[in-house]
Order: sequence, then C-alpha cells, then structure tokens
Amino acid sequence: MMRSLNLDNARFAVRTVASRGASVVRTADPTPTIFGRTVALIIALCGVMAFNAIAEDTSSPNTARVYQNRLTLLNDPPPLLGDYPQFVEPVREVRRYEAPLLVNDEGADLSVRAWRFSYNARGIIEMPNRLRADQTAVIMVHPWGIDDGQGWTTPEPAGVCDFCTLEKNHLAAEHTRTVIDPFHKMLRDRVKLTMFSLRGDRDPIRERLYRSIHGSPTEETRAAARKELHDVLNAFDYRGEPLPQTLTLSSNTPVIDYFKQFPGLDAGAKYNNAGFWDLPTPVTSDITMAFDDVVIFDGDGYPPLRDFLKAHGVRHVILTGYATDMCFCKTTAGYENLSKDFNVFLVGDATLATFPANSSPRYATNAHISYAALNQLVTQVSWVQLDPRKTASGE
Repeated sequence: MMRSLNLDNARFAVRTVASRGASVVRTADPTPTIFGRTVALIIALCGVMAFNAIAEDTSSPNTARVYQNRLTLLNDPPPLLGDYPQFVEPVREVRRYEAPLLVNDEGADLSVRAWRFSYNARGIIEMPNRLRADQTAVIMVHPWGIDDGQGWTTPEPAGVCDFCTLEKNHLAAEHTRTVIDPFHKMLRDRVKLTMFSLRGDRDPIRERLYRSIHGSPTEETRAAARKELHDVLNAFDYRGEPLPQTLTLSSNTPVIDYFKQFPGLDAGAKYNNAGFWDLPTPVTSDITMAFDDVVIFDGDGYPPLRDFLKAHGVRHVILTGYATDMCFCKTTAGYENLSKDFNVFLVGDATLATFPANSSPRYATNAHISYAALNQLVTQVSWVQLDPRKTASGE
C-alpha cells in the first residue's frame, strides 16, 4: 500500500506518525521520561524509514515523480514550424517559455523537443524530451492512395475525396514526399513500429496486402493482392452526376432550400457514383512502406490498436498524417484516442488540415495544430533527432 503513495502523502504520513507518537507520550505521562522519549524516537524513525522506502520507490518507471514546473522566459526565439512555410504557416507568439525535461527514459536515444500552449501561463511552453526509440511508434494517419496512379481517383465531374479536389490531393502528395517520407525513413530502423491508418473495415484485398495487427501475409500473398487491388480500382466507373442546373426554392426560406439541394460537400453516390466508398483505400504510393510496417483499419476500433502497441512495449507515439482538423484527431489512430494511453507527440509540420476556400493549407494547419496544443505536445521534423552514437541498449 505504501508504494501507491506519492511523496506528498509520504511526508504527511511521517508528520502524522511523529505527532501521534508525541501525543501518546504526552498522554501517558506529562513529564518527559527516558522511556517516553525512546518510544517517540522509535515511532519517528519508523515514519522516516517508511518515507525513505517510498522516496526510493519513485525511481521505478510507474512511480510518480515530482516535476519542477519552472518556466524560464525565452529571449526572442525563432517562429515554430518554420521549416516548411509552403505547407504550414509558422507559429508566432509573443511569450515563449522553456520548461525542464519532461520525458526522460533511461537509455534514451531519441531527442524530441516539444511545445504546448497555455492560456494560464499566457504563452507557449517548450520542453526537451528524451525517449527510447525502441519504445516508440511512428503512426501516419490516413495516407490515402488517391490520384496517385494506383487507380483510385477523384470522380468527375463533381465528385470529392480526401482533400476534395484533384489539385489539392496532388498538393498533399507533394507534402508527403517532401516532409513525411524522409522523416519516416530517418526513424524506421530505430523505432519499434512504423504504422499507417486507413479508413474502413478489414477487407479480403488489403488484409492480404499489408501487415496488420492481425497478422503478416507472405510476399507471394501480397503480390497477388496487389494485382487484385489494381484490377478492382481500375475497373470502377469514376463518373457521377454533374452539378444541378435548377433548384426549387420557397419564397420564405430560399437560403435553407438552396443549401439543402446544393450543399458545400456531398461525397455521396450522386457525385461519386455508387460503390465508390466500398473500394479498398490503399496506402498512398507517395510514402515508402517496408515489409514489416503495419496498417491500422479504422473499423477495428481503438482498443485492439492500444493493446497491440502495449504488447510491443510501445510507450511513446510520434504522430504524422492527415487531416489535422478531422482524421488526425478523431479516428481510430487519432490523438484523442492515443493520448489516453501513450505519450503522444504531434509533428506539426508533418500534417495538413483541410483548407476549403483557400489554395494553401498553411493557415488552416497553423490554426488547428495551435488549438490542439492546448492539451497535446507538438514537435516538428527538425526537433526529432536520433543519437547516432547510441542505441537504446547503450551499444
């Protein structure tokens, strides 16, 4: 039971034991005696020994430690997320602080500087972290293989998928090739797992094409599934209906009637053609996949993913992918799930938000990653660094 106490409870226990010992002595004999002083001393020593045992136990991985939340004002730091301004608008804040080391794994070989925003601190707080790479998973959310040559394409003339236009899907593909793919390649050989989440349930094609939390198919099985995927995706008719030419509007509520008949986003069968969303979404060809990389199917739900990560000794998750305002946070492998059980680091320049009514995702991504920073840690590609001299085993 003593192991469940934190240091503050231990100190309280010591004070209580000592005071009760003194109380016993005073009650027994108001005049101090050698016997009374001896009893009090023994009781106090027992309390100190209990405190020391608890304090020593705080060195174990699952025991609470006292974190000194010292905030040191930074002097004119450069903007955050400033390495890829063509994709993400840099984050600028008047007040920035440095805090002490937060995650500090024994045998750490992965440095991840991170930041969060606090209204109460009235600024951004940055802190270093030292992680074990072999207890870390890199997860990319929803790298959909759309308009990438595999056969799954944006329906014409008015269909929508992923970032909702062919041009925006190509921009996201460029971001994948420029930012995310090199980042994954840097970490793949050292982290425990590299994973990709996809929409939908398990299906016969993708289950035989990718390693998943349910098993790993052979290369021969994958080759056959790859051909089947190509045939299925390229056989579909990617033509839906054109935009409506006439609308029926009432005299009383024409605005309501207008949007009912012509909404801003309709990804249904009318524009995408029936069966479009039944097709197996592949991992984009713009990302490099290794044989042992793992695909997560949203339809499996979060608990199996959580259990799979824990069974492989994962404690930390570095999160990349799309879309910052939706899938990145709310799907099976989104941070709203993962941050309940793991130390999660959002890579702020390795994600893009959806950007309706704009030609660039810069400001939308800035806004959504900044909002996430209220309760999540955000890092960036250049802040994640492996120690080339050291592995987690110390070799």
